[in-house]
Parts: sequence; structure tokens; C-alpha cells
Amino acid sequence: MNEIIELGDISISVTRKDIKNVHLSVHPPEGRVTLVAPTSTRLEVARAYAISRLGWIREQQSKLEAQAREAPREFVERESHYIWGRRYLMVVNHQDAKPSVVLDHKRITLTVRPGSDAQKRAEVMHEWQKLQMHAVVPVLIRKWECKLKVKVAGYYLQRMKTKWGSCNHQAGNIRLNTELVKKPKDLLEYVVVHEMVHLLEPTHNDRFISILGEHFPTWREARAELNELPLAAEVWKE
Repeated sequence: MNEIIELGDISISVTRKDIKNVHLSVHPPEGRVTLVAPTSTRLEVARAYAISRLGWIREQQSKLEAQAREAPREFVERESHYIWGRRYLMVVNHQDAKPSVVLDHKRITLTVRPGSDAQKRAEVMHEWQKLQMHAVVPVLIRKWECKLKVKVAGYYLQRMKTKWGSCNHQAGNIRLNTELVKKPKDLLEYVVVHEMVHLLEPTHNDRFISILGEHFPTWREARAELNELPLAAEVWKE
């Protein structure tokens, strides 16, 4: 059963694990606070640690409150869209032709049949976004299969509400959130590496952190940047 530390209006959920140090986390999107403590740590000690970090907790929660939420896209003229971290303005062409999406240095041109509703425009755009990811993901997987000495059986792209990626350790598959097409490519690479490390270590334990840190030393910065960018889906929760 989880223990709770109450600090004024902040409730901190405490769990015990076979680890060496106390880990305090503030989770997006609502600023939920958790504390993971070594099995032998007394609750008073964990509480004293949490009190010493109270300023940091409030700072993280304030950042999350102010964090930009991406408004639902309607796929209309002059709407902003992000591809690989760059902003483009949308141009919508209505033509009796096969729907398509074309990107130039400033614009993203969506061609749809006359009368296509917002849902249809969204579907055309989503299929195009998946194609952009399919052009990049296999290259990243091959690169990191060599570095990590693992084999990915397959990868899947899908919309996810609460995660940037996931790994089925038994099947050797990874899943990636199609929202990643909007982020800089180095952040997509971070998520790919993170999920591939799970093929070596299924949990987020010290060994996992050690392997990830060895191969992708900037992972903390990448994770922070990923969680600060405008979101359509909820951010990935560990």
C-alpha cells in the first residue's frame, strides 16, 4: 500500500523500491508528485527530503501549469502546423484529385476533394505524417540495433494519449506516438533509443538508467524538452 506525505496542498505518493537514493518526480500534465525511496528509508526521512525540495516541486508545477497546450487542429487555411520542430502555415486546396500533402520551406499544402470535412482532412494529414515517420524510424532502429546489440522485431506507429512510446519486451516490438513527427528529430531518436533499451531491461531501474546514460548521455535534457513542447497528446508518463 502506498504511503502519502501531505505538505500543505501538496500530496506526495511514496513507493518503496530496492534502490540506493530517493527519487522525487513531478509528473505532467497535472503536476502529480511521487517519491520513490529505498526500502529501508523511514517515512520521516523521506518527508524531510520532500520538504527540502518544496521550492523545486512548486517551480515544476508552475511550469506545467504554464505549459503550452496545442489547440485541436482543424486543418484550415493559415493554421500553424509543426513538422520536425519547424512551424509551417497551412494552405488548403480543394481539387477533385487524390488527396495529398506537400511541404515547402514555409508552407504545408493540403489538397483534398471539395466538401471534405475536418475529419477527412485530419485523416489525410495523419497518413502523411505516418509516411514521414516511416521514412526516418527504420534508419534510427538500424543505427541503434548496432550500438545496443539488440534486434527490433517490428515497430508500430499510432496515436497515444499518455505515452511517447512503448516496448513489448517479450515480442521485441516498439510503438511510437505519431505526435513525434511534430518534434525535432533528435527527440524522436531519444524515444526510439529509450524503447530499444527496454529490450535489454524492461523496467526503469538503475540498470536501465545506466544503459541509457551510457549510450544517450543527453537523455534527461531530451526528455525535459519533449515534455515542454506544445502537446496534443498527454505527455509520456514513466
